[in-house]
Amino acid sequence: MQLLSLTLKGFRGIRDGLGLDVLTLDFEALCDGAELVAIAGANGRGKTTVLDNMHPYLTMPSRAAAAGAGGFSYYDHVFLPENEKDLVWALEGRSYRSQIVIRLNGRRRTEAFLFVLSDTGAWRPVILEDGTVSDGKVDTYTRCVEHLCGSADTFFTSVFGAQGKRQLSDYRNAEIKTLLADLLGQEHIRELGRKAGDTAKLLKAGLAAVRQDALGMEAEASRLAAAWDEVADAPALAGRAQDAVTAAATELEVARQVCAQVTAQRDHAREADARRAQLLAEREAAQTVARSAMQELADRETGEGLRLERLARRVAQRQAQAGQRRERLEGVQAQCNALLASEPLVRRAVRRLPLAEHLLAQRAERVRLARIQLADREQARGQLRMLAQRVQGIEREAGQAALQTQALRRRFGLTAEVPCSGMPLQGRCQLLADAREAQALIPSADAVLQRLADEKAGVEREGRAVKARVLALNSVGAQLELSERNLERARGRASTLALLAAKADDMEVARQRLADARDELTGLGVAGGEDGSAEARAEREEREAITAAMQAIGTQRQQQSAGLQQALARLDGVLATLPEPFDHNTLSAANTALDDAVTVHEAAQRAHVQALQQVQSLAALHQQREALSERQAAARRRSQLIESAIGDWTLLARCMSNDGLIALAIDDAGPALSALANDLLLACYGPRFTVSIVTQAETVKGEKREDFDIVVHDAESGESKSVRLMSGGERVWINESLVRAVALYLAQTSEHRYETLFSDEADGALDPERKRMFGAMKREVLRLGGYRREFFVSQTPELAGMADAVIDLEALRMDAGAVPVG
Repeated sequence: MQLLSLTLKGFRGIRDGLGLDVLTLDFEALCDGAELVAIAGANGRGKTTVLDNMHPYLTMPSRAAAAGAGGFSYYDHVFLPENEKDLVWALEGRSYRSQIVIRLNGRRRTEAFLFVLSDTGAWRPVILEDGTVSDGKVDTYTRCVEHLCGSADTFFTSVFGAQGKRQLSDYRNAEIKTLLADLLGQEHIRELGRKAGDTAKLLKAGLAAVRQDALGMEAEASRLAAAWDEVADAPALAGRAQDAVTAAATELEVARQVCAQVTAQRDHAREADARRAQLLAEREAAQTVARSAMQELADRETGEGLRLERLARRVAQRQAQAGQRRERLEGVQAQCNALLASEPLVRRAVRRLPLAEHLLAQRAERVRLARIQLADREQARGQLRMLAQRVQGIEREAGQAALQTQALRRRFGLTAEVPCSGMPLQGRCQLLADAREAQALIPSADAVLQRLADEKAGVEREGRAVKARVLALNSVGAQLELSERNLERARGRASTLALLAAKADDMEVARQRLADARDELTGLGVAGGEDGSAEARAEREEREAITAAMQAIGTQRQQQSAGLQQALARLDGVLATLPEPFDHNTLSAANTALDDAVTVHEAAQRAHVQALQQVQSLAALHQQREALSERQAAARRRSQLIESAIGDWTLLARCMSNDGLIALAIDDAGPALSALANDLLLACYGPRFTVSIVTQAETVKGEKREDFDIVVHDAESGESKSVRLMSGGERVWINESLVRAVALYLAQTSEHRYETLFSDEADGALDPERKRMFGAMKREVLRLGGYRREFFVSQTPELAGMADAVIDLEALRMDAGAVPVG
């Protein structure tokens, strides 16, 4: 993989370090033919931000809090509403473009696109063999990049040395084995181990299901045993049920005979019962006729009482109506008298109403004229304000013209002071030409001042005339207020007179109503006396007729009661000669006994049927128990087979894990990695240090266990110790040698080929001499691995001076025009 260009838009590190929103680097132009490329600049210039984005993976490794998904977020490192990283890179002869858009406007969102340059020169989305298309989603972009460039862990461990990166000696046993397995391409072995482990998990789940079925079958066996115990004595129950059916049939036959005898006795007593029913019907009919006659007499008596009540109400109503009519006439008479009492005021209002209306019209006209004058005064005031503003504008313009005239006179005055005046050089003197140009402009400036003075005098004359008109109209407000008060008083007086004048027609009507009411009261008093004597005679006659009718009703009631008693005595005598009636309770008891016998017989038959069903159930349970025994045996055999398979797959998963074949592969690669690291140490630092990778350690009991350690042999002291016990600078040598040895090993064995290396300030703990050796090691790594280029960040001038090309961010900051800025 090699870099062609990089554009960063909206990254905080670039804005804070360089003051730029957009930074574009053309690596083909900046690094043409260079092997070692240094990224230089003062602290805080954005060197790490640039290097962290010189790869297609979705992370900035120096800023990641943890490895893997969720350890890094672009949102903390950008600031524009829409930010972008655009990286163009090449791999295996094809050009690719990574375009990452980070949006902060509204909802946060990241879109990542990976394009490939087609033969026609157009960028097209990358499509993998499995059909995955880079459609802008982060997960599809990640799958496409890792398919082309390998896993991110491999890249950032072997090729990319980020700032603050963990040293290999700090990795734990499981971590380093996982990392080396990825580096050595053992992922397919780990995948087989995962599949074997998944198979074992599925078998365990299946075994749990089989065992669950076995538990269900045991429960089924318990249920069948309980059911067997319930129906074990079914044959004996069937015999007893047959005996109960026979006894119930005998009792049923006896109950049927008793019911037939009682039914015959009831038929013999039916004739006497018919005669008795006839006599009882006649007795009831006589009572019904007597009750009807008595009810008719009661209704007549009630009718006469109602006649008496209606008579009393009619007399009372007639008297009340006469009183109400008299009260109404007296009220009309009082109302008319009250209205006629105001007749002088009404006549006076009729006479004065035309004069009041004329006065109201005059005062309304005065108000209208006052309001017109008030509107003229407000208009004059507005015109006066506009003229004042216009005078101020003329004065400002005149002041500017006066300043300009003074400047022109000052420039013209320089003609006498210019040294070249009168000399041959005066034709080429720019200052003298400027002074003469000012002389030509002075008359026009004076004309402008005179025009503005004349315009100001005209505006001031117009303002004095308008001000005089405003002063003449100052009393209009008070006059309008006085006219409006007089108008309101005239309007109230006219309204009062109009209301009184409107009552003139009512006076004649009131006099006529008063005369009619007096005549009607006179007639009502005479008619009331005559009507009282006629009512007294009619009332006495009607009351006497009602009293006679009620006495006749009482006599008829006594006669009807005596006739009823005689008829009832005759019918009761005949009923006494008939025999006693048949007791129907006997028949009911016989029918009940018959029903009970039928119920007992049916219950005995049902019990017999149930007993026979239990006998059949007993046979079915025997068959089910035999079938369940066979199923349980089959489940035990299947469980044994699954347990055996679980052991095999578990062993296979362990063999394919980090402690199995992967550990053996690491053991095989250990000498090769150690040899490459020792070659780099020998070429750069001399023969003092050599390293070896230890993958097993001996326990206290003398047994071997899986482990990982880097042992360094010091030729000067003759000691061997873990790299963890060395000084900071020595650990940097050893770690960088091992990391680059891993990169060299991958260059020889891996299917993913990287042509570019990256490192960020890895030489911080080295002295100046060791830093020069560190630079020499970089060239040795490029030579041994066949790498094309390495980009590195360093604060050491000596190391930057060893580079073939330098990308100076300090120069970019001083001259922003050297880089396209958006």
